[in-house]
Amino acid sequence: MLVRFLMKMNNTNYYNYPIEHYFEMIIRPATKNDISEILGLLYELGRPKAKTKPQRAKFEKQIIQYITEKQLAVAKVDSVVVGVVSMILVPRLNQTRLEMYIPELVVSSKYQKMGVGKALIDYVVSVAKKKNCYRIRLESGHARKESHRFYSHLGFEQYAKTFKLELS
Repeated sequence: MLVRFLMKMNNTNYYNYPIEHYFEMIIRPATKNDISEILGLLYELGRPKAKTKPQRAKFEKQIIQYITEKQLAVAKVDSVVVGVVSMILVPRLNQTRLEMYIPELVVSSKYQKMGVGKALIDYVVSVAKKKNCYRIRLESGHARKESHRFYSHLGFEQYAKTFKLELS
């Protein structure tokens, strides 16, 4: 599935006059050619960076696994990956339909509040509907208040707490 959007970017020039210009954004399934840019977005978000070549190879292998076995989509503007969303279909013991889980949704800080995140969520919703999922679920860290407002604005509701146990 390939989705094209015409996005309006508001900005100001040197004299603080408003400037509007439009750019085309494409949302499509990720390919192996996107791996470096996807890793860059994850690093921008603060995810762990590969410290060694074997570690980078492991991260790349995990991305390839999402591309081939799960679902991974990118948002591109001017041939640059500016957003990424990963999706996993999860069977639940007490449901007859699948749940769509979003482990990662990342938009470059330069493109936040411009509709990229919403376009990626719209893409996920369309995939989830085609797969007949009963809901879409995601997690967001406690400190990410702006993200919480974004998800609430899109109709997501907070319904649970998440707990973790770090293992060494």
